[in-house]
Amino acid sequence: MPKLDRQGVAIHYEVHGEGPPVLLSHGYSSTCRMWDGQIAALKDRYKVIVWDMRGHGESDYPTDPKAYSEALTVEDMAAILRACGVARAVIAGLSLGGYMSLAFHATHPQMTRALMLFDTGPGFKNDAARQAWNDTAHKRAQNLESQGLAALGSSDEVRLSRHRSALGLAGAARGMLAQANDRVIRSLDGISVPTLVLVGADDKNFLAATDYMAAKIKGASKVVIPAAGHAANLHQPEAFNRAVTGFLASLPAA
Repeated sequence: MPKLDRQGVAIHYEVHGEGPPVLLSHGYSSTCRMWDGQIAALKDRYKVIVWDMRGHGESDYPTDPKAYSEALTVEDMAAILRACGVARAVIAGLSLGGYMSLAFHATHPQMTRALMLFDTGPGFKNDAARQAWNDTAHKRAQNLESQGLAALGSSDEVRLSRHRSALGLAGAARGMLAQANDRVIRSLDGISVPTLVLVGADDKNFLAATDYMAAKIKGASKVVIPAAGHAANLHQPEAFNRAVTGFLASLPAA
């Protein structure tokens, strides 16, 4: 599988199938393997591009804390699309991948054909709420540094993932999971591309964020997947894939 050299940081990505391009970004502490069920469901009709964020999976694990940031992640996504010869794609992701998809649109709207936001949130306008989120992210980093990869636990996404360095994941928690400002949440009013907002009915931490995004983004389609938690695509793959394929089929011709 190809690797993209991003100023000395190798980024793993994969391309499956042919057709209109869809970029899928995984959640924090997961990898592109969480999308295998979607690759199988979509590759006959779409060019499905998946990747491992820096500090995750088959990508590099830089030791420099400055090598992890929202801005660098967004530019990794743009560089992957360019490497694939893609000028405009459906940008999609789950959890941190969904947040980064919103950040990507805020930076590269011209490269965004549509958005699919799964079990995610847009960040916080309230400084105290953002700080509480960041405190949790920094605590995760500390646990990874002290306990190693055992600190990841055994969620469905984690069980599918293989990582080589707890320190890289700690760097990603501080630089990518933690949020510096309210840029992303304030961008919602300006989104005009077709948008699917999807959440598992049991994903209690993201139900309110899903409602907020669906209300703020003009014309957004909202889907709640019954009997699914944070990894809705893994818990109810058939219902998830129906929602995704239905949305993609509804898009205007590229």
